[in-house]
Amino acid sequence: MHPASEDPSTRTALAAHQVGALRWLGAGVIAIVLGVLLGVAAVAIAESSGRRLPVAGMAVVVLVLGGVVAVAVGTGALLRTRRWRRALAATAWRTGTLRIAGPAALVFEPYGYDELVDEPVRLRLLSTAIWRTRAVQALDGATVQAAPVGEGRWVFTAEGVGTVYGARETGRRR
Repeated sequence: MHPASEDPSTRTALAAHQVGALRWLGAGVIAIVLGVLLGVAAVAIAESSGRRLPVAGMAVVVLVLGGVVAVAVGTGALLRTRRWRRALAATAWRTGTLRIAGPAALVFEPYGYDELVDEPVRLRLLSTAIWRTRAVQALDGATVQAAPVGEGRWVFTAEGVGTVYGARETGRRR
């Protein structure tokens, strides 16, 4: 058994996922800094000239809150990438067919799957981003590689996709 993490395309896909997480994190930090700087500038202008900037307060709130959300998303994605990297070092890819059962509902049928005897792996996509959901929907009927990465959690990728997608098993009791 070769660990999934030894596959060069897996390393590339995980690196792409990590870069996306770093983009979210960086954008969030920049938004927070810009919000703080705008707030400081608005206060300085108001104190020196007595003029208030009517939109500055709302812009500060939007920048800071949006930045905090982006930092949270980026941090979560970084932690997820780290957890996936660790889990993929201990398991091998399973090749099979991905079927789309709904907007974020997936069915993974590993090779050797017999629909009369075996139960497919029913998954729900973790991402809520519309563009990621549509990218996964385009994989309907495609051959994918999937691996369990934790209790009821799976990661999958396909040839030429360049990233990994996370999903959780459905129908399980927690």
